[in-house]
Amino acid sequence: MKLSKNRNPAVPGFKAVGLSCGIKAKNIKDLALIVSDVPATAAGVFTKNRVVSPGVTWSRRALAKSGSCRAIVINSGNANTVVGPKGMKDCDAITKIISEELSIPQKEVLIASTGVIGVPLPSEKILQAAPELVKKLGRTEKSWTDAAEAIMTTDLVSKSDRVQYTFKGKRITIGGITKGSGMIHPDMATMLGFLHTDAVIDSKTLKMALIEAASRSFNRITVDGDNSTNDCVIVLANGEAKNPAIKPNTPGYREFLKALTAICKNLASKIILDGEGATKFVTVRVQGGKTRKQAYLIANSVATSSLVKTALFGEDPNWGRIFCAVGNAGAPFDPDKVDIVLNKNLLVKSGNPTNLSPQKLVKAMRQHEINITIDLHDGKEWEEVLTCDFSYDYVKINAEYTT
Repeated sequence: MKLSKNRNPAVPGFKAVGLSCGIKAKNIKDLALIVSDVPATAAGVFTKNRVVSPGVTWSRRALAKSGSCRAIVINSGNANTVVGPKGMKDCDAITKIISEELSIPQKEVLIASTGVIGVPLPSEKILQAAPELVKKLGRTEKSWTDAAEAIMTTDLVSKSDRVQYTFKGKRITIGGITKGSGMIHPDMATMLGFLHTDAVIDSKTLKMALIEAASRSFNRITVDGDNSTNDCVIVLANGEAKNPAIKPNTPGYREFLKALTAICKNLASKIILDGEGATKFVTVRVQGGKTRKQAYLIANSVATSSLVKTALFGEDPNWGRIFCAVGNAGAPFDPDKVDIVLNKNLLVKSGNPTNLSPQKLVKAMRQHEINITIDLHDGKEWEEVLTCDFSYDYVKINAEYTT
C-alpha cells in the first residue's frame, strides 16, 4: 500500500482553519479550529490510559452532558498533560474565548492537544491568536489542509480523507483529518482524529457507529505499543444533508457505518504508512479463530512484537519470531493446527516448518508491503492489526524527542 493522496475533507456546513500561534518555533502551524455552522450532534472515543490530558477530561465531560458540539479547538506542540491544576484552567480559558469569538455557548466547544508531556501549555499564545483563528475560518481545501497540518507533531505528512454515498436520494458526506506517527497503540483511538458529516443522526446512534468503526480501524493499528495520554476521535454530524434520520439496526445505519468505517480505515492506514521511521507497511491477519477476541489477541501480539518488527526491518527470514509471538498472546489455540503465510509464502503448515528456501523468503521480505496471515483452523472469526517495522530512525526520533 502506498501513501494515498489526501482527499479534500470539506463537508457542507463545516469550516476549518490552521495557523501558527507560536507554540512551535519557526512559524510552524500549531493551532487548528473546526466549526459547524449549526449545532451538531457529537460523539467521541477517548484514551484508556489512566494518565490523561485535561483536554480529554474536558471534552469527555462535555460530550457526556449534551451530546452536541459546534467547535473543536486543537493545538499541537504541547500535550497539556501532567501540568497540575493549570491544565484544566487553560482548557476553561481557551474554550471560553473561542465560544465568545464564535458567539456560541462554551459547553459546545471541545478541546484537544498533542505534543510533549509535562510542559505547561503557553495558553496565552492561544488566547492571543483566538480572534485571528476565528476570522480565518474557511471552507476551501486550503483551509482544511492548514488545519490538518496544524495538528501534526512528528508526522511527516498531513492526513485527510472524504467519502460520499447516497441514501434515500440524499448525498451524505463524511470528512476527516487525523494525526499520528508515534506513540500509537490500540485501545480506543491511538491518536487524534476529527470526523465531520452532514448526516442526520442522533448522538447515541452516532456514538454506536463510531465505536464499531473504531474497533475495525483506529483500534487495530499499532506503531510502538504505547497508548498516548491524549488520544481521541471525535465525530460531528450537522444534519445538512437533510436525509431521513439514521436509526440503529436499519439499512440506513448499515450504510452509514460502512462509509464511516471506510474513512476510518483509510485514515488509520495513513498513520501506519507514516509511522516514525517506518520502512514497511504490515498487515497481520488472524483467521480461523473461535472468537474475535482470540483472533485479536494473537494478531496484536504479533504486531507489537519488537522482535518481529526488527526482523521485518532487517528483512531477516526469522519466521520463528512470528510463531513465538502467536504463542505469547495469552489466547488458547492448538499449535498443531496453525498455518503461517508471509506474502503468499507458506512458512508453517499444521504447526510444522515447510522448509521454504531462505532466499525466497528474503526476496518476499524486501517488499514494502508485508502481509502475514495466521490461520488457527479453529472457527470462522478473524481480526486484522496494521503495524510497521522498527527502524534505526524510530530509535533516533524518540531518543531525541525533546532535545
